[in-house]
Amino acid sequence: MNARPSKIVCVGRSYAAHAAELGNAIPDCPVLFIKPPSSLISLEDGISWNPEWGNCHHECEFTLRIGRPLKGETDPQKALAAIDAVTLGLDLTLRDLQDDLKKKGQPWERSKAFDGSCVLADWVDIKEVKAWDAVTFDFKVNDQMRQQGDTSLLIFNIGYLLADISQVFSLEVGDVIMTGTPAGVAALSAGDQLSMTLHGQTQDFVWKTFVK
Repeated sequence: MNARPSKIVCVGRSYAAHAAELGNAIPDCPVLFIKPPSSLISLEDGISWNPEWGNCHHECEFTLRIGRPLKGETDPQKALAAIDAVTLGLDLTLRDLQDDLKKKGQPWERSKAFDGSCVLADWVDIKEVKAWDAVTFDFKVNDQMRQQGDTSLLIFNIGYLLADISQVFSLEVGDVIMTGTPAGVAALSAGDQLSMTLHGQTQDFVWKTFVK
């Protein structure tokens, strides 16, 4: 696993179908939240959480790494030039806890930013990206397809997302952007075998992990 970023910026409700499956309205601007560096684990670590916190859902996401500082950028194309690598990641979510926090009008951090809630695969050179609006990926649990992602279906395209994020958070070299999850999120169970596939320009990149 690479050196830890200063922060992991996540985008919520970025696919309309995912917003719908959770009963959320489609946002009129990107929904942003942050995971701390302490949330990051490697695939080899495997996934675990305190069962007293309730169900943990998988959210597979196309993920970006920042290669140069980015702050207050208004041009989406210039914002894209700050990306130096891509991968897939799992934004793990304690769904029962998140629902309870939402009902109370409280922040999500306990359900989204806990230790081990960010699982990143190996970084891939951006030359493997055919086009930013044509990246596809999928996620399987026990060899059964759970999620299929296509960046052409993002509510806000990646260039727009990066520019918008840079208006709010100064992005430093090594920072991570998780662009949001497609429909199909569901609870994980002990013993589950997980597989993420990023369909690149020259090859497919497949990564595996497991639930303890």
